[in-house]
Amino acid sequence: MNNILWLLKWVLKAAIFFTLFAFALNNQQDTTVHFFFGNQWQAPQVLVVLAAFAVGVTVGVLGMVPWRWRQRVTAKITETTSSPPPAVNTPQPLPVPAYSDGI
Repeated sequence: MNNILWLLKWVLKAAIFFTLFAFALNNQQDTTVHFFFGNQWQAPQVLVVLAAFAVGVTVGVLGMVPWRWRQRVTAKITETTSSPPPAVNTPQPLPVPAYSDGI
């Protein structure tokens, strides 16, 4: 079972790779990106899409930095000021009947 899942994972990775590779081969025509003040960038379309993806990932990661920073500071503060957890009273298991007729 473990080998089947390993093989399925690699087949999925290969399918994603070949799909993206075919996308790159089909989008090789030049594209012009027009910026402000008459600036422009001319590159293959697949590079423009890749650059847009990279910029999106970078903005997403940088947008998460303040939240992560606050989370780490809060965790450090609670770690230094926390007391040991209170003892938990576990309920006793119910006794098993001596005889069961299956009904």
